[in-house]
Amino acid sequence: MASTASAASPLTCHHLGVRLRPHLPSFSLRRRSTSPKPISLSHSHSHSLPKPLTLSPAAAGRRLLPPIAAAPTSTPAPASPPAKPALQGAAIKPLLASIATGVIIWLIPAPAGVARNAWQLLAVFLATIVGIITQPLPLGAVALLGLGAAVLTRTLTFAAAFSAFGDPIPWLIALAFFFARGFIKTGLGNRVAYAFVSAFGGSTLGLGYSLVFAEAFLAPAIPSVSARAGGIFLPLVKSLCEACGSRTDDGTERKLGSWLMLTCFQTSVISSAMFLTAMAANPLAANLTASTIGEGIGWTLWAKAAIVPGLLSLVLVPLVLYVIYPPEVKSSPDAPRLAKEKLATMGPMSKEEKIMGGTLLLTVGLWIFGGMLSVDAVSAAILGLSVLLITGVVTWKECLAESVAWDTLTWFAALIAMAGYLNKYGLIAWFSETVVKFVGGLGLSWQLSFGVLVLLYFYSHYFFASGAAHIGAMFTAFLSVSSALGTPPLFAAMVLSFLSNLMGGLTHYGIGSAPVFYGAGYVPLAQWWGYGFVISVVNIIIWLGAGGFWWKMIGLW
Repeated sequence: MASTASAASPLTCHHLGVRLRPHLPSFSLRRRSTSPKPISLSHSHSHSLPKPLTLSPAAAGRRLLPPIAAAPTSTPAPASPPAKPALQGAAIKPLLASIATGVIIWLIPAPAGVARNAWQLLAVFLATIVGIITQPLPLGAVALLGLGAAVLTRTLTFAAAFSAFGDPIPWLIALAFFFARGFIKTGLGNRVAYAFVSAFGGSTLGLGYSLVFAEAFLAPAIPSVSARAGGIFLPLVKSLCEACGSRTDDGTERKLGSWLMLTCFQTSVISSAMFLTAMAANPLAANLTASTIGEGIGWTLWAKAAIVPGLLSLVLVPLVLYVIYPPEVKSSPDAPRLAKEKLATMGPMSKEEKIMGGTLLLTVGLWIFGGMLSVDAVSAAILGLSVLLITGVVTWKECLAESVAWDTLTWFAALIAMAGYLNKYGLIAWFSETVVKFVGGLGLSWQLSFGVLVLLYFYSHYFFASGAAHIGAMFTAFLSVSSALGTPPLFAAMVLSFLSNLMGGLTHYGIGSAPVFYGAGYVPLAQWWGYGFVISVVNIIIWLGAGGFWWKMIGLW
């Protein structure tokens, strides 16, 4: 009998009717009578299958153990129906502020010398500007509502309201955004930045300058300062700060990060001022210049006029901040090593990077020398984008997904159209005559009068969250007034265009790169504003002082 039992196959859980679950504790069940072997049921705490269970010969004839049943579970409550998603409409208070601005101005009688349609368009225009500043909706949506209001009130015809969508300047900006997509997507932007750091980042000051000039080098190719700051340089700057032991959560911000973040931000507004294609709103200033004084600002003229004061600012502003807001660490030996490691990880340039680099050189070359070949800036950009699309470096689906480009195209064209018709309706001429009488009555020379206007234009940016909104609201009027007071028109236009970028350094919301760098958390708000004002004075002195002499040399005045 014993031999038969021993020869039989062992009984498993299926024989016993036992259902085992993972992580059950071990059990030991013993017979009351003395038996050579107990009945045992054990389960390991591992995730492997349980071992087969065996019964002793004496227990073979006993009644089998009942299955170990799972613990009773309560009947699950019926799932509640999913909540309906909340409507994502406009922010009510900013929207009401925008509407109230337009209604109030609409109801005020038009001043003597101003046509009624011009005054009504001013009401719609200022309501749109308030909406762009407060942003109850995205900028493109606000601008579209403004155009709709102008058409519904018959202030503008449909053709007039949407006339600027056929203007080449908004399309140039949209095309440049597509270039930025390819530049970031291929990794070429990161490669250029790391190359600068590996070459010049041995000291803290050298590290700052390497980032500053890397950003300036990329500025003509990436028209969005937000894309340059957030897509390329903020990740790089943060990784370098942390590699050097400067973080936001342990009191080491001043070790390196505070100075480096503020330096990169303040110089980003300088590089934006140096090239026509370095900031999305720069072509708006060029377009308004052409419509106001009948003389345009091309890519080459802009770069030629800005190169001397721009380079001086790029050199002096980091040094000034190094003195008044110094980092605790003066050297950064890990930065070149980190950059070289990143470059080594990236490996040789990919085919996509080479295509992107070659296309970029082709496009920028046509932007510079296109005048001699009768190729305008938009045609050069279309040619470059065509190369990227054909080679697959950028796909059309990616272009369609570039929402910022289409949003910019919309609000850009809307502001151009409304500002242009304000000029056609005679409002700008009336405003210029009124200010001329006031400022002219002060008996100042055109130099001093222009200085007063420049300061008013510059520091009014505290009330703007967008350089484009500021340009759209005030550029044409101040250019007209400056010209009427005797300031050389092209000189005045160039200065106002440059300052439209530099004034973005005043606050943490004044230009696209401001919230990016401020949001990193290295610089307190009070210090951000305080040093922003100090650097604004430095920039004004450099651009109107040294820049004024340079502009005299090249014949702008």
